[in-house]
Amino acid sequence: MLLSVRAGVRAALLASAAMLPLAAQAQTAATNAAAPAAQDDAADEGQIIVTGQTTPNRPLITASADITLANRELIDQKAPRSTADLLEMVPGIFVEATAGQISNNYSVRGLQGGGQRFVQLEEDGMPILYGGGGADFFFDQDLTIDRLEAVKGGSSGVLTVNGAGATINFVSKNPNHEKAEGIARFTAYNYGLKRGDFYYSQPITDKLAFNVGGYFQSSPGVRKNPFDYQGWRLKGSLEYKFDDGGYIRLSGKGGHVENAYYADQPYRFQNGKPTSITSLDTQFGNVGGDAFANIAVPVSTFAHSSGYRDFKYRDGVVAKTWQARLDFEKPVSDSFTLFGHGRYLDYSYDFNGLFPGSGTGNAGLTSAVNYLTPGNNSPINSLLTLGQAAFPAAARFGIKNLRTGQVIGSNQTDVLNALNGNGFLQRTTLNHDAIDAYDFGMNVGGRWSFESGSFKNSLTAGVMYYNTKRNQDQSATASVVNDVRTNSDIYDIVALNASNQVIGTLSDNGLVSYGDWGAGIRSRKDSSLSLYVNDEFSIGDLHVDAGVRWEHDSATAWDGNTPTAANAAARIVQTPGGSFEQLVPAGTAGVLTTVGSTWDGTYSVRKANKKAVAYTVGANYLITPNFSIYARYANGFQMNNVDPITGIELYEAGVRYQHGRLISASATVFRTNFRNQNYNFADPINPSVQSNINADLRTNGVELNLNVRPVDAFSIDFQGVFQDPKLVNLAINGANQAGFEGNRPERTPARLFTITPSYKLPNGLGEIYGRYKYIGKIYADAGNGVALPSYGVTSVGASFNLSKQLQLSVNADNIFNVIGLTEGNPRQGQTQAITNGYFYARGIVGATYGGTITFKF
Repeated sequence: MLLSVRAGVRAALLASAAMLPLAAQAQTAATNAAAPAAQDDAADEGQIIVTGQTTPNRPLITASADITLANRELIDQKAPRSTADLLEMVPGIFVEATAGQISNNYSVRGLQGGGQRFVQLEEDGMPILYGGGGADFFFDQDLTIDRLEAVKGGSSGVLTVNGAGATINFVSKNPNHEKAEGIARFTAYNYGLKRGDFYYSQPITDKLAFNVGGYFQSSPGVRKNPFDYQGWRLKGSLEYKFDDGGYIRLSGKGGHVENAYYADQPYRFQNGKPTSITSLDTQFGNVGGDAFANIAVPVSTFAHSSGYRDFKYRDGVVAKTWQARLDFEKPVSDSFTLFGHGRYLDYSYDFNGLFPGSGTGNAGLTSAVNYLTPGNNSPINSLLTLGQAAFPAAARFGIKNLRTGQVIGSNQTDVLNALNGNGFLQRTTLNHDAIDAYDFGMNVGGRWSFESGSFKNSLTAGVMYYNTKRNQDQSATASVVNDVRTNSDIYDIVALNASNQVIGTLSDNGLVSYGDWGAGIRSRKDSSLSLYVNDEFSIGDLHVDAGVRWEHDSATAWDGNTPTAANAAARIVQTPGGSFEQLVPAGTAGVLTTVGSTWDGTYSVRKANKKAVAYTVGANYLITPNFSIYARYANGFQMNNVDPITGIELYEAGVRYQHGRLISASATVFRTNFRNQNYNFADPINPSVQSNINADLRTNGVELNLNVRPVDAFSIDFQGVFQDPKLVNLAINGANQAGFEGNRPERTPARLFTITPSYKLPNGLGEIYGRYKYIGKIYADAGNGVALPSYGVTSVGASFNLSKQLQLSVNADNIFNVIGLTEGNPRQGQTQAITNGYFYARGIVGATYGGTITFKF
């Protein structure tokens, strides 16, 4: 019965979409002007946009780029629980929103998943971070945000840095100079999220006004977790308006937010579909819990003088920020305006995340019997070998539960096979990664406008400067042996006598390895200067624009060295494997004598001066006031500190049509060439060694947007991308891999679309809506060895205007409890497999529901 209901609802949604599909959206990239107010209806092609173009008050119908707009109403309807949820509103962006509230992956137009490259997140026209990646640690949407604007390709690579694929600009509310206004909101969800938002603005004089807003929250995260994470962000601004229409605005923000993080977990593959392992639910299961609350990991004393570094799962990911910002715009004459934007951001995070199956991959997910039996089938065979040498009198090995103290010997096969109902153990990596950084940015310039008859021209030129440094400490990355269940237990590996009494301990409070991912000490510094020009002119109904940006980046990289010789004073010795590592602190339990990969206190320094040019040209012709065609070419790049610059080339052409309130539609065909995609991944055989992959990507596709409103109260939106991404010239560690040629890039769907029907209740009482999101099949690896099935998620929601000031909104996500996987195990390598029906993956959560109460005053 339930299956038929699901099928019926989905069929109804799809049938509706076939008749009438999705939301027109407008957008723009790095803004050089104050953002004009959004109109009420995002489906209106007359909407004014600022991101990605420099002509003031230019409507979407005349734009020559692929743009998207979501106003506050649409954002609230989406009910986003993370920044990644908001990015799903931008067609062509594939979002892997499975890590929790932060650290999610997103990619654009066929780029392989698993990163955040070529997509720049901005706040009020300036990058949240110069490099782009990691911005969602330090930004959340709240009631201070007025709308989202986005541009894909086009001028994105000219008007911002490191965003040639797309710019997503979150535009803040400006202070209200007319009257006092305030909003208070309380949010709660069934998994334990509790959040309070507020916003207040008021004029001080006829020219001076302020606003302030933010939120406080508490949440254990969407998966089961014994810990609760707290957080707050606060933001405010003071704005003075000049008599001639310009302004100067001083603003600041700060925050201290803790969040849960989720990586991969074991799944079972049955009848071609992913399912749960007994005791570990696919939808809300989480191996993390009490056992991982605080674990002291031995580490190089050059990294931490105590010789230990604590991993604290109970803290989750702690992100701290404070920022000061100054913006101004000042008309000098009727045709020339000066503008300037500058901000200084000080930020840090302390990341405590669990990575089951890292390095060992599926080989680390096996029976407890295999774990305790010396030989190649044991994922800890090297530890058992050390144990045999240390405890030659041992009759066998066993496991000791660190929570209960229970000891189980390898001869107790029935008990081991019944462990947690599945009999499995696994190796889980403790990744403690800390960043301490600053990011200064500035964008100043001028805009000159000219108009004569049917000719209009807007020329913008400016200078961008960014100075940023990131210090990273990822030392003490280690692994433990734990069981396969929610809130899993950690086990010591022990040596037993014939009576199964413990005569020695091989592991260190469950730790079976240290220094798994290398020394882990590094810093990166960039000093970037860009000069840019963007010109937009129109002759009658023809609009043409072109831009160019030249960037010079002075980059420095510091990478922590490992010892190259023994040093008795520093307690560094040569291991049997030939490496030089520091001895563990005195009194450390277990048979591991060194801390693994050891930082020796020195750095290897690399410097590079990188120069590159991004350019674009586009045209739009307004055939009728409601029908236009456009085309665009863009050539951009991504700076990568001292590593090679990667390039992106985009071709696109499209049509836009609107007919009053009835229909608003656009269709875009595109080709994207990603050049020299270069990234590192952990070698599955030796995780402390980083392997390098380099490849070109080619993607052809079409993007469709349609909004139909047959009557004022009812509308249906459709947005979708259908693409054919392929790998070309792939090499691993410099060696060409012919077998990868023509494969689909990892974690990249060929099809993704969303359908959203909505109905406005009579007499302004509110709105009800549904949403169906489809993600096509993806591959877990570049070798296309493991295919993760397509899936569709259905969500519903409603908002009710209880009074003029009071609104109630409720929503439920994944109401049919669909299983959906967004990645396999990226740390297993580029040729993954399903072993004996089991594998690692990261998936979406099950059905969740909640709502908000909003009071406006």
